[in-house]
Amino acid sequence: MKSTNTKFRTAGKSLLCTTFMAGGTALLMAACSSAPPLPKVYSQDRLPQAVMVPAGHQVVLETRATGILNYECKPTATGPYGWVLVSPQANLLDRTGKDVVAYSGPPATWKHIDGSSVVGTQVAVAPNGEFTLPLQLARAEPSMGTGALQNISFIQRINTKGGVEKTKPCAALNTGEKLTLPYQADYIFWRQG
Repeated sequence: MKSTNTKFRTAGKSLLCTTFMAGGTALLMAACSSAPPLPKVYSQDRLPQAVMVPAGHQVVLETRATGILNYECKPTATGPYGWVLVSPQANLLDRTGKDVVAYSGPPATWKHIDGSSVVGTQVAVAPNGEFTLPLQLARAEPSMGTGALQNISFIQRINTKGGVEKTKPCAALNTGEKLTLPYQADYIFWRQG
């Protein structure tokens, strides 16, 4: 009899312990899932002054782009020949990892999945390394459609990686030659207010 009671007590304690652990885990998960989202951590304090957005604007969308830049070797306004950007193509993901914006050009155009879009005109650039796209500040033209990109005032391109070719020659002999380079960048969308 004693061994049967001991088995029941041990099984009962084990069941009770498992129940409390499962209940505690469920409570902890519920508490974590109802926590407010992380605050925005974006700050332009470490950016060069040339690409800073003026005071009076606020960040409304932060994205990370992965894409390609298509270049063509041709005569340029600043020298005899050079790799001239023909078209960018990138997908921009929001902070949750959702693909929300398609970037193309020219002109530089960002189209959100909600149908809104914005066209930007370069205002300033700042160097970011020899083989990396410069940082960029673009002023937004009046936007098309209602949605996330409605009333955007500025677009910043920061944290750039890749996208620049300095080793492949471009001269009269290879005029018209095409070159496609991968790049990454963060695009920050600002609105006045």
